Amino acid sequence: MKAFADLYSALDETTKTSEKVRALVDYFGKVSPADAAWAVYFLIGRKPRQVVPSPKLRAWAMEESGVPEWLFQESYDAVGDIAETIALLLPPPTESSDLALTHWVEDRLLPLRAMAEEAQHAAIVAAWRSLDQPQRFVWNKLISGAFRVGVSQQLVTRAIGAFGKVDPAVVAHRLMGDWEPSPAFFERLIAEDAGDADLSRPYPFFLAYALEDPLESLGEVSDWQAEWKWDGIRSQLIRRGGQTFLWSRGEELVTERYPELAAVGDCLPEGTAIDGEILPFKDGHVLPFAMLQKRIGRKSVTKSILSEVPVILMAYDLVEDGGADIRGEPLSGRRSRLAMVVAGVERDQPVLAHRIRLSPTVPAASWPELAMAQATSREQEAEGLMIKRRGSAYGVGRRRGDWWKWKVQPHTIDAVLILAARGTGKRASLYTDYTFGVWDPATGNLVPIAKAYSGLTDEEIRKVDAFVRRNMIEKFGPVRTVKPELVFELAFEGLNRSTRHKSGIAVRFPRILRWRTDKTAAEADTLDTVKALLPPVATA
Repeated sequence: MKAFADLYSALDETTKTSEKVRALVDYFGKVSPADAAWAVYFLIGRKPRQVVPSPKLRAWAMEESGVPEWLFQESYDAVGDIAETIALLLPPPTESSDLALTHWVEDRLLPLRAMAEEAQHAAIVAAWRSLDQPQRFVWNKLISGAFRVGVSQQLVTRAIGAFGKVDPAVVAHRLMGDWEPSPAFFERLIAEDAGDADLSRPYPFFLAYALEDPLESLGEVSDWQAEWKWDGIRSQLIRRGGQTFLWSRGEELVTERYPELAAVGDCLPEGTAIDGEILPFKDGHVLPFAMLQKRIGRKSVTKSILSEVPVILMAYDLVEDGGADIRGEPLSGRRSRLAMVVAGVERDQPVLAHRIRLSPTVPAASWPELAMAQATSREQEAEGLMIKRRGSAYGVGRRRGDWWKWKVQPHTIDAVLILAARGTGKRASLYTDYTFGVWDPATGNLVPIAKAYSGLTDEEIRKVDAFVRRNMIEKFGPVRTVKPELVFELAFEGLNRSTRHKSGIAVRFPRILRWRTDKTAAEADTLDTVKALLPPVATA
């Protein structure tokens, strides 16, 4: 555990990629394969579910430290992180421990879930008494299910590749899908030949950067393929060994949640892997993403939800054909093969043909013509365009140069700050979590429309924090009602009707564009203005 806590500190204390990679490689070189496997598991964002609720941890920490509740809460408000707060308030350890990370996870953490509360209490306190402050902090993060550190999966993959002298793309593939952290797994991860033909394993997704430069800088328009950019769940549909696997980009196996797509997979040729997007689709229209959320996370799918929110797979790319990895082939060739696969489903299983669609390309003889098409994205129920070089291979992760996403300009409104709460982490002592409202003409009152946490400079945050403290009206737990005076321009990607929101509208990806110091609250937008941005109700 000490080595893992030291690694956490090393990763948290630097922003330099090279230093992070060096720290990871050094760690892998001095711990056992078992510890290395668990470290990789946590570092790439996987974690067991929270084993002990936060209220219990707080109560036990206050009891162990002798700190009254009011002081614990004040400390938490200042620190902004429950795991760190507990680690700082606990008395010095009465014992010492040099036990490995594997012991702490497999023999101490995982058994907690099955323990009675009294046994949990005793186990947690015993751990606190034998760990120093940095180790306690990491331990608290693990048992609360909140472990995060400043490294991406791509960076961890790079470090594993450097340590094992393995191509990072191969490492990325081996980390996909279901696996258990074990010494054998880590040995396979860094082996020259690890038997990579795992039956269910998906491929790492190739991701695009937002288009930054003028279109003309990309060269000839004929060298590029344009497709609509859809708002759904990026996924891979795989057929191997007589079985079908549907993976989300979050590396979650979701086959059972989308039986209509599993049926499509059962009709695919053996050794096929399709990259695409799960989209809610009904009566010839792509439905809002909010509709798809009704199916996300469901363990059982009822007939009513299947009828209300049917889905399709919008097929983008073919990454495996006939059992062969074809990611290295040009996009134009993969696209031709994909068209044949989709046509095969349409020919052999016409009843399922509507469940899989070849993503339509957007033809254009010039960049200005493509720009005109991109401007109609919302009319196509899309977010914009994807622009892909016809000769590009299917890469790993986010890469510049070959794939670009060109989204339409976001919707914008002017709204009034009406609620504020303190942030977390480094912003725990500042009011940085904001709720904004627009005017409801029917009542003459402000109605909440969006929450936003980003978009202001540090100086602006300090000024807003000072305003909140001077102009509080009411307190509701951690939330403060403030005088409705400050106006901000908000941006968001989309909006839809919602019965769960007081405004009747749900906005997608809201963020602050700028502080409108030139406007008064009375000049902010109305609910009618926002409703005018809603997409039309689809009709059959």
